[in-house]
Amino acid sequence: MKNILRTRSKKVWLASMISLVLSSQALAESQLTQLIEQALSSDASREQIYAQSQALRSTGIASSTLADPTLKVGFGGLPVDSFKFDEDPMTNISVGLMQKFGRGSSLDLQQKQTGQQADVMAMQIQVRELDVANTITQLWIELGFLQKAEAILHENRQLLSEMERYINTNYAIGKSESQDLLQAQLQLTRLDEKLQTNRQLQGRIYAQLSEWLPNLADQKSKDITPLEWSTLNRLLASKSPQDTEYYDLLGENPTVKMSELTITATKTKVDIANESYSPQFGVEVMYGYRQANGMGGQPASDLVSAYLTMDIPLFTDKRQDQNYAAAQYQVGSAKSQRDVLLRQLNAKVNSLLVDKVNFEQRLSRYNNTLLPQAKERTKAVERGYENNTAQFNDVISAANDELSIELEKQRLFSDLNKTYSNLAFYLNGFDYTVSAPQIIPSEH
Repeated sequence: MKNILRTRSKKVWLASMISLVLSSQALAESQLTQLIEQALSSDASREQIYAQSQALRSTGIASSTLADPTLKVGFGGLPVDSFKFDEDPMTNISVGLMQKFGRGSSLDLQQKQTGQQADVMAMQIQVRELDVANTITQLWIELGFLQKAEAILHENRQLLSEMERYINTNYAIGKSESQDLLQAQLQLTRLDEKLQTNRQLQGRIYAQLSEWLPNLADQKSKDITPLEWSTLNRLLASKSPQDTEYYDLLGENPTVKMSELTITATKTKVDIANESYSPQFGVEVMYGYRQANGMGGQPASDLVSAYLTMDIPLFTDKRQDQNYAAAQYQVGSAKSQRDVLLRQLNAKVNSLLVDKVNFEQRLSRYNNTLLPQAKERTKAVERGYENNTAQFNDVISAANDELSIELEKQRLFSDLNKTYSNLAFYLNGFDYTVSAPQIIPSEH
């Protein structure tokens, strides 16, 4: 039994050293950031959104261009008794062009509005990037917890295996009860079940990550280490702990920026509606070719005609006034939507900060009180079992309690990092850098 306890002490010391080696936060931050950047570079959704935004810009350019001129060809004054073009001086063959112009500055404003709508669409790329970064980080953190849990389970299984062999030896010589042996074997089987469940969950996470990182499961090094959250901590440090309003930080959230751009686009729509009160002009030029002779016997002169057309909005109460009022309502709606969004995001940030504070306090309790107490209890029970003052069940119970507390601590640590990840999602606190997607359209 002393050899078992000595082996356990060595393993605890070795596990502590490994934990210190693997706690390089800068390395972990760099490793995760590289994975996020790799995932974003291959994310097809970013290219899709970019293509849609560029399509809107091209549509805006097309809609701001004057309509193509209309060609008008025909004849007039043709006598029906002979259908000859050179008999009546009034007969002419006409060719004309008609061109309509925009109403006021509506064409330029339409291009401006479409460009603003394209900016709203392009901002969705950043929303997608944050969503992917948060998803990968959440899975990465959960994978780290499962790996640490697996290491703890393996350590405990090895200890129980040694104890099972020890009890089996004592049982063979009549120093242990059969129930002790059966209890040890039962604990080993339960640990095997937990390990199998752990491997299943890890495989599921690798499968989820394969959407962006198909070869991650094949990499040799899969050690997940703590994260530093340098950018997020710098953002949070700019606010006092008593602050409950984070609207200035939320202003950098792409979703909020989309709301601001939507407001700008709806204001431009108001300007377009205002231009509907302006008249719309058009010009028409006609050239008439005549083949007949005039009254004096001389060839009749050709004819040129020019017209100016003007669409005058005289009755505006049913169309222009209503369109203008609708545009104003849309501005108010967009502003209200932004305000609601800001309040919702601010509430979520405050909720996450409450979780953050409580997770940190609970982790401190686990590190400073619960875990040391559990370790001391395990050592005391092991000494009691060695001195025949404690039962084997007490040793198993103490070891399981210590294992459970260690797993609970790792669970809290993972939940804390997930809270940081959600805060980074809302406050734009991730550290990745990725180039904008590029799509070159084919030439006509």
